[in-house]
Amino acid sequence: MNSQRITIAARDGGRFGAYLSLPPSGSGPGLIVLQEIFGVNSHIQAVTDRWAAEGYVALAPDIFWRVEPGVELPYTSEGIAKGRALRQKLNLDVTLEDIGDAIVALRARPECTGRVASVGYCFGGLLSYLTAAHCGVDAAISYYGGGIETRLEEAARIKCPIMFHYGEKDAAIPESAREATRRALAGHDHAQFFVYAQAQHGFNCDQRASFHPFAAQLARSRSIGLLRETMGPQYDLSSLWDNHCALEFSKRTADETMKTMVAEPYVNHVPTLTGGYGHINLLRFYKHHFIPRLPADMKIVPLARTIGPDRIVDEVLMCFTHDREIDWLLPGIPPTGKYCEIPTVACVEFQGDKLICERIYWDQATALAQVGKLNPHGLPVAGIESARKVKGEDVPSNQMMPTWKNSEGKE
Repeated sequence: MNSQRITIAARDGGRFGAYLSLPPSGSGPGLIVLQEIFGVNSHIQAVTDRWAAEGYVALAPDIFWRVEPGVELPYTSEGIAKGRALRQKLNLDVTLEDIGDAIVALRARPECTGRVASVGYCFGGLLSYLTAAHCGVDAAISYYGGGIETRLEEAARIKCPIMFHYGEKDAAIPESAREATRRALAGHDHAQFFVYAQAQHGFNCDQRASFHPFAAQLARSRSIGLLRETMGPQYDLSSLWDNHCALEFSKRTADETMKTMVAEPYVNHVPTLTGGYGHINLLRFYKHHFIPRLPADMKIVPLARTIGPDRIVDEVLMCFTHDREIDWLLPGIPPTGKYCEIPTVACVEFQGDKLICERIYWDQATALAQVGKLNPHGLPVAGIESARKVKGEDVPSNQMMPTWKNSEGKE
């Protein structure tokens, strides 16, 4: 990422540091990233870089500078103790003035297109809530912000869209605190609350034992949705995915396909565990085992597409004649010459305008049955009927269920 350390002028004459990360395009909306009690450490820097990769001019100001500049604490008991001590020494009213100065500096940068939002984690989650109330941001996001319930009188000041993320098992923020915050913003038309099952405090931090990758991913996707809707940037994910697929299936060029992806992407074909992690392995997979092993008549028939703020879910049929060994789909099985139609689902995630990962699922049982390598007799397995039913053809339901006849006539 294109990142750098900058210095910001405070309104009282002081100066403080910040970590700035620019998007690949070089410009975009602004995003203030508000730290945990551990300072602008390696994790917050990585988080700031990731937001920049999504198209934002991301700035993480040094919140502790008036007490101790340049704090970067580890996630240890000692780090927690020092972070809490530094937090107690802060004057939050003055801290909000510093955040306001950081927003002014961000908006003044030539890379920033004007609008600015805030996102904060833990202590920063509280600060993002207060920033929404006092600093004129265009949107605000709070991850497990502790202490918000003690400042609920400020909720009425919030006019911008705001989003809250909480872990269900957060020992630091009880359900009563979450619900009090929800009630305080009940009249706000654009306040959203999400609670993640089994997630704990700090679930977004991959340097903590409480890291919950699935909660973190879902919260991130929702946050991107709010930011895209409020201030952009907008990406045509459908066209980006169509172009990627055309390079694979029509033009059949591995090198050009890789250019549509981030520097270190991954692909996982779930039924066969094929694909690759990272540029080197994935290029090898595309160049030697995927593209050259596509059947001559391979056709992808679209059935449905769902588009989110940073991902697409495609339901398709893979239609082909098994005219060669298909390394990635039917590895180790010599060509049978049989025609197949395989119901398939592709889950595709984007980072900005580049693909970061693909998870592809298909019905492997029907694939094996259609090429004659699995006898479906006596097994709950269908052949090409699976594809025909997906297409809406009149294929009877429940014929594999021996007990189906027992319920006839019953209410």
